[in-house]
This record gives sequence, C-alpha cells and structure tokens, in this order.
Amino acid sequence: MINKYLSNRSLVLYFIPFILGCLTVLSFQPFNYTFVNFIILPFIFYFIIFIKKKSKSKYRKKSYYKNLFILGTSFGFGFYLSGLHWITHSLTFDENFKFLIPFALILIPLFLSLFFSIIIILIGPYLNLNYSSILIFSGALAFSDFIRAKILTGFPWNLWAYSFSWSTEIIQFLHLTGFFTFNLLIITLFVLPSVLFFKTSIQKKMFTLVSLMLIFFSLYIYGNFSINKNNLSLTSQGLKFNVKVISPNFDLEYGLSNKEIEKRLKKLVRYSEPNNQIKTLFIWPEGPLSGYSFNEVYKFKKIISKKFSDNHFIIFGINRLDKEKGQFYNSIILINNKFEIIQQYNKQKLVPFGEFLPFEVFLSKIGLKKITEGIGSYLNGEKQENLVIDNLNILPMICYEIIFSNLIQKSDKNTNLIVNISEDGWFGNTIGPSQHFAKSIFRSVEQNSFLIRSANKGISAIINNKGEVIKKLNIDEAGNIEYEVPLIKTKYKNKNNLIFFILLFSYFLIYIIFKNKNEK
Repeated sequence: MINKYLSNRSLVLYFIPFILGCLTVLSFQPFNYTFVNFIILPFIFYFIIFIKKKSKSKYRKKSYYKNLFILGTSFGFGFYLSGLHWITHSLTFDENFKFLIPFALILIPLFLSLFFSIIIILIGPYLNLNYSSILIFSGALAFSDFIRAKILTGFPWNLWAYSFSWSTEIIQFLHLTGFFTFNLLIITLFVLPSVLFFKTSIQKKMFTLVSLMLIFFSLYIYGNFSINKNNLSLTSQGLKFNVKVISPNFDLEYGLSNKEIEKRLKKLVRYSEPNNQIKTLFIWPEGPLSGYSFNEVYKFKKIISKKFSDNHFIIFGINRLDKEKGQFYNSIILINNKFEIIQQYNKQKLVPFGEFLPFEVFLSKIGLKKITEGIGSYLNGEKQENLVIDNLNILPMICYEIIFSNLIQKSDKNTNLIVNISEDGWFGNTIGPSQHFAKSIFRSVEQNSFLIRSANKGISAIINNKGEVIKKLNIDEAGNIEYEVPLIKTKYKNKNNLIFFILLFSYFLIYIIFKNKNEK
C-alpha cells in the first residue's frame, strides 16, 4: 500500500519531507510533543534508502544525488520554516525592514536546510535497511548539528536534544557526557524505530523497540535518582546568596527621551523592592536600557543611591563605548548602590544582522544595516569573564549566548551561578521566547549550577542545578521573583567534545565492520 503512494516522485521528494520537517516544531517548546521525532526521523531514513532504489528505475531521469539534495532541502526547509518563522517578527518594528520579511522567511530556512541536504548527499549512497546504517545516519545528523553550532558564528538552535527540555529526568545524563554527545544519543534513539521497515523477524523488531523503552526507563531512573539526591543535598547547603529577578515588561522602543529613561529606571527600582537589611543581587533584563550608553544612564544614579544600600548589587545590560575604537560593546555590568561599575562582561556571541552586519563593508554600501539601534556593528567581547561578589562566582550570558554550549565549557570551574539576561520583546508572543527559554534548562544541567534568567517580555525564571524551574514569570508578566541560591561547587564538568568524537568514531567503525561482513 505504502509503495503505491511512494511511486509519486513529487510526493516523496517535495511534499512529504516538507510536511515532516514542519511537524518537528511540535517536539520543541512550547508544544513538547517529543514522540513525533520517533516517527519523523525513521521516515526520512526510509525515504533516503527508498530513493536510492527508485533512482535506478522510477527516478532514472533525474540524478540520484539531485534527488537526495531535493529530499534534504525539502525536509530542512520545513524544519527551519516552522521552527524559526518567529524571527521575522523582529523586522516589524522598523518600516525600513518590513520589505525583508519575505526574504527572511524563505532565505534563512533555505540556507540552513543545506545542513540536511549536504549530509544526506554524503551518506545516502551508503545507507541500507540495517542496524549499522542507523548508526551512520544518526552520527551524520549529530555531526551536522555540531558543525551548525560552530560554522561562521554558529547557530545551534533547535538541536534534536532540546525536544526533551520538558523532562528534567531524561536530560540529567548530559552532565556526564556533554551536550553534543547527549544530542548524538538522543538522535540515535529517535532513529531506532526505523527497524520497523527492516526485512527481519518480528522478534528482532520487538526486541529493538523494547530495548528502546528500557533505555528511556533507565535514563529516567538515573535522572530521578540524581534529582532526589541533589534535593537532599541542597537542604543541608550552608552558604546561600539572596537573588531577586526583575521582569519589567517594557515595550520595545528606542529613541527614548531623558524623561522616559528616568521613568524606566524608577519602574525597575519599584519592581526591585529593595530591603536594605538583606544582602541581595538584583538582576535586571537586557533591553530596557541596552540601547543607551552607560554615560547616558549614569546621570540618573541618584535614583539608585536613594533606594539601594551597601548590601545591594545590580546586574543589567548596557552599551559601553570603546573610546579607542569608537565602537560599542553590548555588555553586562555589575554595579553597587553608588552606580559604580564593579565588573563587566562584553558579549562574545553577537546576533548576525541584529547586533552586527556580516560583510559590513559590502552590505552597508547597498543600504543594509543591523536591526538594533545604531548604525555600526557592536564589538565582540574577547573572553569569558566571570563576575564575583564575595563567594558568589557568576557566569554571565547575554541573550542568545545561552544557546552556545561551548561558552559553558570555557567558563571558570568555580562558577556557582549562571546569569542570563535577555530582551525577547523582539519576538512578541510567538514560539521564539519559549524555545529560547528551553536552552537555559540545558545550560544549568551542564554546568551543575543554578541559573537565573531575567527577560523583558520573555520568560524569567530561577532554575536549579538539575534544570528544575523553581520560580517563573511568564511572557508579558511583570514583577519580581526572589530566592536564596545555594553556592554549589561543581564537582565535574565536561571541558571538551572528546567523548562526542570518540562515540562518533565508534559509530563509523561499527558501520565499517558490519559492512565488510555483509560483503563477504
């Protein structure tokens, strides 16, 4: 029956892969229907092999590699179109950028789909309906995700592992393996139901599916044990630091007058509700003041000094001028109640077209500029610098930096708190802010650290070292949340991707061994 429908080339190469790609968005936040990936990836695996067979007959008028390219592009286009369409919302704030919406909607997914089409072209000829092919297919997809996270500036958004953001039990394993190893294992589990297409006994098929369920059950048991053990440990934790997260829910706008800046500062102070007797770190989001330089905001320091005491520290986002280069950094600063900068961190991972213009010399000549305020691009920060208050060692991450696992790997081993500030107002009430928030859960587990997220028009939260959300403010919810954060010492942290490459090589080796055996 299935072969009857699959005899239609357009259906197999264009329509079905595109629909399957679109459906993957359901596995990520805010939907969390992870089970769809156990259907989607096996079908893509089968289609690659099906096309290989049909290219010798039914599709003989077209190149086999061309067919693979079309399949990969169709799937990838659907994957990124459904998962990233919210990006175009950021182009609606400026009339000068609205004409770019159709181009962004089509060209961004089309470009990113190459990560699927190229990898499918490379491995397609070597796949068959057997177990070793599952390994090589899974390894290729995982390697493609790794490259996507690294090439150019990197864009590791909606990697397959993120579809388990809802299950803190399942993701505990990534603290032992590192993110990309965990991603490889998750992809492998997604592809395993492909065994249903194999010409093998029903017993072997059932054995594989039962094994799959046992693996998940084991991961759940391990994760549940790890979380319960951690909760017992936290109750006896001695050193703590009071942290208060503020979410002001300001509208996204630039060109504010001094009066409007002053009004915003007063509102931030009001939401902070400082208690002079309690030593507290206040965390304000990126956005409300980040379009302005520190000097522009400094003149309102009395607003801070009147309400805050020597027991108080504030972290927030601001632009800082490099006088020598005449350019700005997008920075996090740590200040005291006198509005004096104690420490600062300059954002390393800038958003392409949002904070810097790729190929700026060329593109600026044709009238293009970055979306955020100001004509020129921001400068990249040169290194990861932690912020320190007494025994509190803070790893700062600005906005979209939270999606980069490698920034966690580079961090100071003494880190006991991750702070992520963000401006998610660019994306409105789309699925974007929910997807963005999901990445924070993974970073907390990787680092085994509490994570504090302060977002304007996004999800603000306090997340413990096991990825559990303790307190949360939803999108468009203004106010504050407060918590005494235990100062946890990280016992182990994966510093590199060695495990990932060893496992990837093992997959390849197993494939070669079984391929040679089958040829004999």
